[in-house]
Amino acid sequence: MVSGMQGSHGVTGVWKGGWNEAELSRWAAALRAQLTDSSVTLGLVFLAPSLFPYAEDVLEVLRVHGRIPCLAGCSGVGLISGGNEFEEGADLVLGLYHLPGATLKGFHFDNDVINAMDDAAAWIQKTGLSPEQVNGWLVFASPFHLNGEAWLRQWNKAYPGTPAVGGLASGDFSAEQCQVYFNGGVYEQGLVAVALCGDVTLETVVSQGCTPIGESWTITRADRNFILGIGNRPAYSVLMETFEGMSAEERKKSQNNLFVGLAIDEYREELHCGDFLVRNLLGGDPKNGALAVGAYPRTGQTLQFQRRDSETADAELSALLAQARTQLAGRPIYGGCLTVCNGRGSRLFGTPNHDAGLVQEQLGHTAITGFFGHGELGPVARQNFLHGYTASLGLFVPKSTPQLR
Repeated sequence: MVSGMQGSHGVTGVWKGGWNEAELSRWAAALRAQLTDSSVTLGLVFLAPSLFPYAEDVLEVLRVHGRIPCLAGCSGVGLISGGNEFEEGADLVLGLYHLPGATLKGFHFDNDVINAMDDAAAWIQKTGLSPEQVNGWLVFASPFHLNGEAWLRQWNKAYPGTPAVGGLASGDFSAEQCQVYFNGGVYEQGLVAVALCGDVTLETVVSQGCTPIGESWTITRADRNFILGIGNRPAYSVLMETFEGMSAEERKKSQNNLFVGLAIDEYREELHCGDFLVRNLLGGDPKNGALAVGAYPRTGQTLQFQRRDSETADAELSALLAQARTQLAGRPIYGGCLTVCNGRGSRLFGTPNHDAGLVQEQLGHTAITGFFGHGELGPVARQNFLHGYTASLGLFVPKSTPQLR
């Protein structure tokens, strides 16, 4: 059972045959045969919970018959191969990539190691990689018992400006069971990180699915995750003024779909959708004028309210992919990894294959492998964040020009 997307540097396929060692071996070998270059540099694998009991055996079969020297990935309740999103019915997807001149170094860190790290220098010592050596990271993590925000703060300091894409595995949440994979290892906690070094870099497209509404403002008073003042006025009043200033149709679209956008670099002369870190608007208190948000905003930071729905998500991803196509300027794309939120797919757009299909439409025939995650990892304005309701795409391309935002 072979279903794949073939290319000179990447091929990806989906397996729907359950655990069948003989057939899976033939499938992996046949998929490998579609790769026209002589060697595999990287394999990306994402498994549905249906294969949890057989995961170690599955990885061994794939590594042997796909001839994969570095294999990484995680579990997902939905899987992505090429332009197709399998929200159910698929057992695994596998991407094989030939990355000319690339050097890869991979790790699994368990939660004890992650929690014991106390600064950026400790991570550099642990990996043995300096910031100058690494062009990008692929990261797949279990969401259980992991302080992802604390880890990411240290990681961003250790590797400043280096993009990291991937995200939090999904699986059987009733049993708190997810898996992350590195080579032949199956782990139910911690994270897997693969460094891309040498002549291949990681270009990114991170679409948070929102469009800015109203004006941009300066936060004039903040305390922890509360915004108390905006433009020297109560924050709640500014929100209500923004809402009331929209048309009746826009207000209807914005009902229960409002978020806050925090500018990462407020020194930009113009701020667009990709310049904001979008976070949940948790609530507001008309009495004291405070807004509770899913972040720790700072006084002086630029804020703009945002709306998220299927139309804005489609428009933003389309615009960012078009921007990426222009910035790539004809450089070959060897393949890539796409992580999308469980809340996207047909749940958001009403039809399947939206995000994966749009990547193919905008960037051409590209071997993309990925999964539906419980959180998406990707950079905004050269800082890596964990997101929600986001599509995070990492593209493997030759290292020749500066990275995308």
